[in-house]
Amino acid sequence: MKRETFIKILSWLSFFTVSFGILSLVIFLIIRGISSLNLRLIFGTVPILEAVTGARPVWDGIWPAMAGTLLLLFVTMAIVIVPGISCGLWLSCFASERGRSVVGECVNVLAGIPSIVMGLFGLEVIILLRRTFLPNGKTCLLLSAFCLAVLVMPALVTAVRSAADSVPHGLKVTAYALGMSEAQTVRHIIIPSAAPGILGGVILAMGRAMEDTAVIMLTGAVANAGLPTGLTGKFEALPFRIYYTSAQYTGAEELAQGFGTALLLLLMSETLLITARILQRRLLRKWRG
Repeated sequence: MKRETFIKILSWLSFFTVSFGILSLVIFLIIRGISSLNLRLIFGTVPILEAVTGARPVWDGIWPAMAGTLLLLFVTMAIVIVPGISCGLWLSCFASERGRSVVGECVNVLAGIPSIVMGLFGLEVIILLRRTFLPNGKTCLLLSAFCLAVLVMPALVTAVRSAADSVPHGLKVTAYALGMSEAQTVRHIIIPSAAPGILGGVILAMGRAMEDTAVIMLTGAVANAGLPTGLTGKFEALPFRIYYTSAQYTGAEELAQGFGTALLLLLMSETLLITARILQRRLLRKWRG
């Protein structure tokens, strides 16, 4: 057998294996969770308007977990976007060879840290704060967002660095020849042309932050917390709700609600990916004219 034929067969086998695994998971979630995916799953017996405005608490639906997940995601990305994008651009455009090597290796090490270790790190941070200058400190949404931001930082940094490195060298040379400074080249040439890749990195970080359970389980997520009351309070989240339901369910109906919650979380993640694709295509069309 020729080497090219072997590589082609191996590639097709890999494609079918990955596709089969993904389709099996999606079909399994649809079969087990589609029956419970309705407004009652989200809002329970509370009217939608009263649930959304917080006029009445929702104890038999997952609306508080959805609201907590969205707020957690917003705070996490508010923390991580600026330093993540800045670090990626610095590694690609401004860092020396030694700085690129040292910081790049640190990013790679951080990317390999398990999420449970990051959760333990957040728990230790709040313990140290309580022993020093914050005696009333407690696990909360802000602490969870900070730990998630550190967790997803490497993915964002790597994506931004790769997007900036992929900008054709000829564009940079042309910009320098026209008298642009290095900062102006980054601002007017590299960032616009790398924008689709940067956006992809942001969406990747959002997806990772949305689905993680180990970090929030140790830093602020609890069951039946209700709607989030602020950055320093406890909160509910969909990943923790799925974990809690799978561990504590008392009947087939409650288990089906857990599968419905998992299916809803998957749909939210897919919505992010589809939105990212649409924005990437628009950015590419705008850049290419």
